[in-house]
Amino acid sequence: MGKHIAGGPFGPSAGHIVWDWNGTLFHDTDAVIEATNAAFAELGLAPISLERYRALYCVPVPKFYERLMGRLPTEHEWLVMDEVFHRHYARHSVDCGLAEGVEPLLAGWQDAGGSQSILSMFGHEDLVPLVRRFGISERFVRVDGRVGPSGGSKAEHMVRHLGALAESSGVAPEQVVVIGDAADDAVAAMAAGARAVLYTGGSHGRASLEGVGAPVVDSLADAVRMAASGER
Repeated sequence: MGKHIAGGPFGPSAGHIVWDWNGTLFHDTDAVIEATNAAFAELGLAPISLERYRALYCVPVPKFYERLMGRLPTEHEWLVMDEVFHRHYARHSVDCGLAEGVEPLLAGWQDAGGSQSILSMFGHEDLVPLVRRFGISERFVRVDGRVGPSGGSKAEHMVRHLGALAESSGVAPEQVVVIGDAADDAVAAMAAGARAVLYTGGSHGRASLEGVGAPVVDSLADAVRMAASGER
């Protein structure tokens, strides 16, 4: 019999979870919408609803803007929108907290013998103190945020993250399940040889996630249960 966490068996096929941060562990959806609409306003674009955001959002982010504008933003437009987005996000995100049930899920996975880390496209220098502020740093063997300009894909960062995990902790990609709220999380996981479970409570709606080829769930508890069970 395997150990049990969050209602599911802890098996050898899923010994390590790589968590996404924004929209997954950190419930910042309201701040993202506020910041996105502030960025749109700079170019005279109409505000977007949460439902439309979840239907159209994709990465790289300029592609998301292309879906709304009918063309890719110019380099100047991208720089303006990116600066405005991050300025407004910083202001609104201070009122955001962890997603419901995160702390017992993290504790349960760790107590059952699993390891976990965070890989985020949020800037590393901002991510590390934020994770520490919520008092959950000790749950993770690594916390890696983005280093360098924003707007890219997660795949190359995932390969580096899993390489560092293999070197420091002996975690092989086939032992890893990535839990995130975006199609790009699954794409990055597959590029690195890991599995993924996608969560509908963040940046994407179910319809946007189901075409990626990874399991889709409506709660983080279900995501952990699926990671633990080894289901694909």
